Amino acid sequence: MKKYKEKIMENVFLLTACVSILSVALICIFLFANGIPAIKEVGLGDFLLGQRWKPGNELYGIFPMILGSIYVTVGALIIGIPIGILTAVFMARFCPKKLYRFLKPVVELLAGIPSVVYGFFGLVVLVPFVRETFGGQGTSIFTASLLLGIMILPTIIGVAEAAIRAVPNSYYEGALALGATHERSVFCTILPAAKSGIMAGVVLGVGRAIGETMAVIMVAGNQARIPNGIFKGIRTLTANIVMEMGYAADLHREMLIATGVVLFIFILLINVTFSFIKRKERS
Repeated sequence: MKKYKEKIMENVFLLTACVSILSVALICIFLFANGIPAIKEVGLGDFLLGQRWKPGNELYGIFPMILGSIYVTVGALIIGIPIGILTAVFMARFCPKKLYRFLKPVVELLAGIPSVVYGFFGLVVLVPFVRETFGGQGTSIFTASLLLGIMILPTIIGVAEAAIRAVPNSYYEGALALGATHERSVFCTILPAAKSGIMAGVVLGVGRAIGETMAVIMVAGNQARIPNGIFKGIRTLTANIVMEMGYAADLHREMLIATGVVLFIFILLINVTFSFIKRKERS
């Protein structure tokens, strides 16, 4: 009987794995089947490097949106990576148990807050703060980067903390035996050993930042033009799709799907790059 149960569960696991693979394959087929013909019709160069997005005039250049997505993602990483990694180090190696019981649920709660709530917080708190402090309208690259930096914190903290805790304690004890201080043992021994896991958290944070839509729409300004400063408004690829898909038709709709193809390729390149770096470290 036990043998049959194991066989049944093995088939169930295989089926769920196949469903996951099939789902990804269907998404890829849908995106590329609808997006590639539209890109060919407009022209790859005009689509990727064009600086004007005006569907009414048959202009479909997404270069400003590509720059907007890159600027916002890089800004979020500059804010989120140092805070996230240092917080993970504190929680894994320095945090008192009583404080950890409070801090851990707070970090997990941050991960569960809906994007629209983050966006509302950014609209009510961050936008006025940036407007009064730095001038301008407040909806800008800086505001969106600041908000996304907060949003990716729970992802980076959770994965980085798990990676740090997974390092054998003998590394730490060996460093102490050689005369290193507690801080030096953690930062010079534990962190290098957990580098792959920490990088995985960073990659997940990048995916969260570049794929975020609702919060960015509310604080980024949604201006489809190349920005000339971090306090100017921008529009990201995801925001462009969400804002116009509801009324788009024909070629306009297909070009929005093509924008999704570009976004998909961005995420794919990030994951492939991480896999390559991880494989190189192992070898």
